[in-house]
Amino acid sequence: MATTCTALSVASMAGGARACLFSHLPRTLAKTNISTTIIVSSKWIYSSKMGLNPLQRECAINKTVPNRKLQVRAARTESQGVSLGFRAPSFELPEPLTGKTWKLEDFEPYPALLVMFICNHCPFVKHLKKDIVKLTNFYMKKGLAVVAISSNSVATHPQDGPELMAEDAKILNYPFPYLYDELQEVARDFGAVCTPEFFLFKKDGRRPFELVYHGQYDDSRPSNNVPITGRDLSLAIDCVLSGQPVSPVQKPSVGCGIKWHPGAK
Repeated sequence: MATTCTALSVASMAGGARACLFSHLPRTLAKTNISTTIIVSSKWIYSSKMGLNPLQRECAINKTVPNRKLQVRAARTESQGVSLGFRAPSFELPEPLTGKTWKLEDFEPYPALLVMFICNHCPFVKHLKKDIVKLTNFYMKKGLAVVAISSNSVATHPQDGPELMAEDAKILNYPFPYLYDELQEVARDFGAVCTPEFFLFKKDGRRPFELVYHGQYDDSRPSNNVPITGRDLSLAIDCVLSGQPVSPVQKPSVGCGIKWHPGAK
């Protein structure tokens, strides 16, 4: 089964200070479902509500603890297992925002097709969403066809359901259709395993779409402080639209594992 999207890591502290700060906290902290960054402040130590005994208070006074963060980090899953030259699988999926059903055949007139597996909640997707809108707006004007698909199970992640997909598409003004793969069959047909995951296909005349790029957006990740540029994907798109070969040296996309239906994978 693909790894889950949340993991808890604690910023490092001096050993003594850490022992003083956390000696009174519940042991179940790591099991708490934390969706935002929590600030651990030295003010907590002096709170009478914490019920510190005199020894703990003395320890706290002698070892002042600066503000620290408990950071939620997403477990990483890399794209894999799909060979270049792979033909785009047929699909027929609904677009929650408009109610329209889209098929692979709808994109036949275009010289290239970008298929993106994304979702609403994944921090790796959220990190890129606004830039993805800019990049796709730019290249769609140059003849690129684009479609996004969400295959996550709503049984485990209701925030990725069709109603909220439509809301997300409307708020961010997606220029491409954002489709719902309820049965997860399309994700399996493509060999998709993570979000975001990018499949760039080219089409020569009447030949089927063939995969030429299956790699990352760029080197930027949540919290790694690398600027978002879309460089890797942009270079591949430029090559396809100009009739040039795409380099087979491609870094895998990194993101949250697709959330398969319970018991399905």
